[in-house]
This record gives sequence, C-alpha cells and structure tokens, in this order.
Amino acid sequence: MTTGSGISIRNLSKSFGDTAVLTDISLEIAPGERVVVIGPSGTGKSTLLRCLNFLDRPDAGTLQLGDLSVDAKTASRAEILALRRRTSFVFQNYALFANKTARQNITQALIAVKGLSKADANRRADDILRETGLTARAEAYPAALSGGQQQRVGIGRAMALDADLMLFDEPTSALDPEWVGEVLDLMRRVAEKRQTMLIVTHEMQFAREIADRIVFMSEGRIIEQGPPAQLLENPQDPRTKAFLRRVS
Repeated sequence: MTTGSGISIRNLSKSFGDTAVLTDISLEIAPGERVVVIGPSGTGKSTLLRCLNFLDRPDAGTLQLGDLSVDAKTASRAEILALRRRTSFVFQNYALFANKTARQNITQALIAVKGLSKADANRRADDILRETGLTARAEAYPAALSGGQQQRVGIGRAMALDADLMLFDEPTSALDPEWVGEVLDLMRRVAEKRQTMLIVTHEMQFAREIADRIVFMSEGRIIEQGPPAQLLENPQDPRTKAFLRRVS
C-alpha cells in the first residue's frame, strides 16, 4: 500500500548572501516513491530538504504536495504550517528534546502538530515504540540512549505523524559505525510500506537497495538521475563519474 502523496518541485532556488546554494531545482516524486539524493558535501542537498518544509525559506520556486500548492515568494504562515503538517523531518543530529523521554519526544509532535489528546498521543507513541523496538526505553531520556536509539526515536517521531512526505537528512552521519545498521534496518521497514521518502545519504549500498531513483547533485544543481543500477553503474555525466570513483 502506498503511503503519502507525491511532490512536485519547480524552479526552486536558494542563496545565502551572495552564495547560490540551490539553482533552479525541479524534481517530481511520485506517491510511494523512494528517492535518494547523493553528491559532494556542500552541494545543497540538506538545504534542499530544509527548503521543502521552509526550515530554510526558498528564494523562488513552487512546491505542490498533493492538493497543496505553495509559492516560495508569497507563502503565508498558514500555508507553511499546512506544508509542515504534511511533511516529517529526520535530522542528522536527532533533534530530540533533552528534557523529554523517548515517549514524550513522540507525543510532543502528535499533540502540537496533529492536535491529538494526550491519551491518544500516548497510545500512538506506544505503537511506534513497539515498531521501532524501543518499548523498554519509553521512559528513558535522550542522554541515556545510544546514538542509534536516539535516531530511532527521531524516525519514530516522523513515522507517528503519518506525513505525506518523509525527509531524511543524512540520518546515519552522526552515528558511530556500530549503530548505523539498526537505523538503516528501520528505514528499510518504513520504505517497505511504500512511504513517500526523500533521503539524503552517503551510504551508497543502502541507496542502491532502497531507492527507486537516485538523484546526483553538484554545485546546487541536479546533474543527472535514474534507477540505482543505471546511475551507479553507468553514469553519464563526468561529475557523477568522478564522485562515484571517490566514494566507491
């Protein structure tokens, strides 16, 4: 069963001062599609994700998520909030509330974003904790959790929102190697539900396994894209070839 809506990104641009970080990005993601973005550091991959729910406001471009259309230049606060309610974000640094337990980190979003009662939020959080293998750690605070457990809470929080689009910003980059596998396994289980996902990662084997399509970015632009086997084994652009040689 496909979970979530597709998104249409048209002519998205973002600069910080005089530095262009994203230039005229256009990308279509179908409902249930898993798209992985790869490319050199500093090429705008994380900024792209942050612009999709206005954590960084784009300078130009439009986003169409299901029946919701948002123009970067004219977006109102109400439109931005509506967009954020339909997306969920998994950060590379976990972004958990240090003073809240694992369960509370999940219920916080359900109450604040989805408007659930505390009782309903707790029931949903307990379901998510079981699904992520963290039932025994429900009352633990982030400081008492391993990096892998913290990131699983972060993914669980995103799962609980039942978002149209899940955004993953290098979710394993801050983890010790021993915790990477458990986080990737959880993401695979999410992907098996045909959740619409846009994932920035440097894990090439994971990208090959999970992606319906891989997008290669360089210097703030989409250079080429295609199915994993085609893009990873037979890239067409010299910049893609050079990048893959460095990371292989």
